Amino acid sequence: MSHYKSNLRDTEFNLFELFNRQEILGTAPFDEVDVDTAKSIISEIERISREDLAASFDDSDRKPPIYDPAAKTVVMPDSFKKSYKAWMDAEWWRLALPEELGGQRSPASLVWSTAEYVLGANPAIWMFACGPAFARIVFENGIERDKKIAQFMVDKQWGATMVLTEPDAGSDVGAGRTKATMNEDGSWNIEGVKRFITSAEHDMAENIMHLVLARPVGVEGVGGPGTKGLSLFLVPKFHFDHETGELTGERNGAYVTNVEKKMGIKVSTTCEVTFGDGAPAQGWLLGEVHDGINQMFRVIENARMMVGSKAIATLSTGYLNALDYAKERVQGADLTQSADKNAPRVVITNHPDVRRSLLTQKAFAEGLRSLMIYTATFQDNILIKESTGEDASLDEAINDLLLPIVKGYGSERSWVLLGTESLQTFGGSGFLQDYPIEQYVRDAKIDTLYEGTTAIQGMDLFFRKIVKNKGQALGFLSNEVQQFVESEAGNGRLKVERELLAKALEDAQAIVGAAFADLMASNPADENGDIKKIYKVGLNTTRLVYVLGDLVVAWLLLRGAEVALEKLGGDVSAADKSFYEGKVAAASFFARNVLPLLAGERAIAENIDDSIMDLDVAIF
Repeated sequence: MSHYKSNLRDTEFNLFELFNRQEILGTAPFDEVDVDTAKSIISEIERISREDLAASFDDSDRKPPIYDPAAKTVVMPDSFKKSYKAWMDAEWWRLALPEELGGQRSPASLVWSTAEYVLGANPAIWMFACGPAFARIVFENGIERDKKIAQFMVDKQWGATMVLTEPDAGSDVGAGRTKATMNEDGSWNIEGVKRFITSAEHDMAENIMHLVLARPVGVEGVGGPGTKGLSLFLVPKFHFDHETGELTGERNGAYVTNVEKKMGIKVSTTCEVTFGDGAPAQGWLLGEVHDGINQMFRVIENARMMVGSKAIATLSTGYLNALDYAKERVQGADLTQSADKNAPRVVITNHPDVRRSLLTQKAFAEGLRSLMIYTATFQDNILIKESTGEDASLDEAINDLLLPIVKGYGSERSWVLLGTESLQTFGGSGFLQDYPIEQYVRDAKIDTLYEGTTAIQGMDLFFRKIVKNKGQALGFLSNEVQQFVESEAGNGRLKVERELLAKALEDAQAIVGAAFADLMASNPADENGDIKKIYKVGLNTTRLVYVLGDLVVAWLLLRGAEVALEKLGGDVSAADKSFYEGKVAAASFFARNVLPLLAGERAIAENIDDSIMDLDVAIF
């Protein structure tokens, strides 16, 4: 029996009842994907995820890949190879590709909704299968030579990696020292060591294309310190004929020199890669333009959406596993009869704190799904407007604003809830490998770390997505929440919840205001400015990720509750009646139990004390 439990009904609710994606399906640029086609795609990917992809989830954790340090190669578990092949053979990954690469252009909201199933069933499969997605980046940023390479990556199902991190630089990408030296034929030799490179070695594809950030040397007008001195290079594992894509058999000088032993998601090979040690690591400058960090950000943004989706998918299946267990586990008497030693034992869903825990898990799992798909609707808008030549700058800014929330907030809430609520529902059994929760918890922790820790997401959210954008995207989002607050949503049923949302919006805006005030006060150009005030901003940016996440999730849950209440006013089946009542209950619970906490966060933010920065490190 599969470990994976999906929530197909809630996916369709979000797509077709809450966000009305049927309005864009079957129309340009998504002409070939109408509503019926979309629903069949969703259903089939859910099935293959639950049946085929999930089959190797626990086995490939217990029997992880084997690294041969002499040959610098990796042998993947047979069970995982079978699951991976099932996904690649199904070719649903083509949904995210443009027609020029043999794809079927589909709305991002559909792509990410189906990605949840793969990422929940066996997340490493999605990661190993990133070759076609990276090919799109190569195609869209490259010259004719690169476009050919992109086509090879798709047609031959090559693997791919994003290669940023270095042992000494970590998340400080601009401190990277990997260098690139130009050859007479226009190619480049890459030299350096990169760390934490996902999927850098395996035996499931004939070739792997590394997208490597390196610093060009000896070329006038390029190079230098910081991220602006970095360029993006295409460095294959094996050399190949650039006209046919056929491998020449010659190994390039890009070798995996270590595979990390990890806490979780063990089947995903996380590698150290050494370039140019002993043999030249030859590559090509992507697009023949020195704009590496901007090109790589296309990959990073996709990866951050993926990480958030993975976290959300794991929380959802964790909750549904916990729910099934709670419905069957008999323990203790009902609290109203606790003094009666002869009282019948009841299933634990009768216990108040278990119900609190389950509703907490439900509300966050469904709210985070709405957050993910809501973010993807702006990606839909970008695709539509780009196809018609319209200005998509506002949609791009809102998507940019939401990405660190999807990734940072989504990963943190999911990791914490999986451990403190989902596993806890099982009691001691949750600590055992008899149930999938212990693996979920181990696998989920990485989501808070890679593609930028939560602290980095907070800095990105405030400085790049709010300050640099002059608050335009945040202003749009705030206005949307304000309009809902002022509406008659729920016909009185949601009056208290809308009042709580109004107060939460006020609190969130005050926290942003406090951060702005501290930022202005840190301006050294101001005669009264104190640069140290910037520390106060840094002490509040992670808090802002959580606060805006809680606010947006509450708003989306309440929007879902409004839709559910409208449906409950008509004729619905017994199953739909329970589903819609569940949407209302989860939204109300979240508003009443989570939103009041924002007032406390505001009090802390407005009175933040930067004296912590004056402490002697010795006291720690």
